[in-house]
Amino acid sequence: MPREPHRRDMAEEWLRHARSNLSLARHGRTPDVLLNHLCFESHQAAEKAVKGVLVFRDISFPYTHDLGVLLDLLEGSGESVPDAVWVAAPILSPYAIHARYPAFANPPGEDDYRRALEGADAVVRWAEGIVHGG
Repeated sequence: MPREPHRRDMAEEWLRHARSNLSLARHGRTPDVLLNHLCFESHQAAEKAVKGVLVFRDISFPYTHDLGVLLDLLEGSGESVPDAVWVAAPILSPYAIHARYPAFANPPGEDDYRRALEGADAVVRWAEGIVHGG
């Protein structure tokens, strides 16, 4: 089997998971769900979308949740990363770890949640454009 279809299939699987996380972030809002958990899902959507692009471009990546590190790998390989994706990275990356635990120092508010969701949406749409169009 040629390598390209396999990479595309794997990238699509990463994107399927990213869309699932994004859907949880977008539609999981109930009185019992904490905003930090929805922000965590937003981060997960973005992280999986970026990793999908890395897989699609056949770029190895380390075990990390830091979106900046992953985006640096892409740019270093010649991939153009739009400003909206770079802006989302520092908004979302802190939610990778801290948002999962009760000791979260500054729990996110409504504006933080909105920014996280918008950032994740931008990252997922960008990744889909590369994998589907590339």
